[in-house]
Amino acid sequence: MIAIDTNLLVYAAGAALPEHAAAAAALERVRQGRQGWGAPFPVLAEFWRVVTGGSAGARPATPAEAAGFLADLVRAGAQIWFAPSGAERALPELARAMGVRGARIFDLQIAYIARANGAREIWTHDAGFVRLPGLTCRDPLASA
Repeated sequence: MIAIDTNLLVYAAGAALPEHAAAAAALERVRQGRQGWGAPFPVLAEFWRVVTGGSAGARPATPAEAAGFLADLVRAGAQIWFAPSGAERALPELARAMGVRGARIFDLQIAYIARANGAREIWTHDAGFVRLPGLTCRDPLASA
């Protein structure tokens, strides 16, 4: 199972972004694969914040455009994952044990939810993404 990070969705949605073609191709590769794929629910919220807020370097998307993009992902086979029972205890303990501070907690939350839902790798273009044991980080744009 492959998890998709926010930045790939933002790039795939933003036709004016330089990473657009490579990100769209990466989503197509994962969609056509047999391994299954999806995104933790916080990725959807973060995607919405970035694309509708205009912080992706392009014209802000309308709520309808953002919702349409996310609906298209689900129609293309993406699973949406939620935190498992007990996450309210496990995530802070994991963060403490790993020494995670500040905004890195958002990466850890995404990685934790992905791994808990069966993902074995996460595709991200974020070189500083938190490394969680049992979840391999891959940058599908590095070879694009």
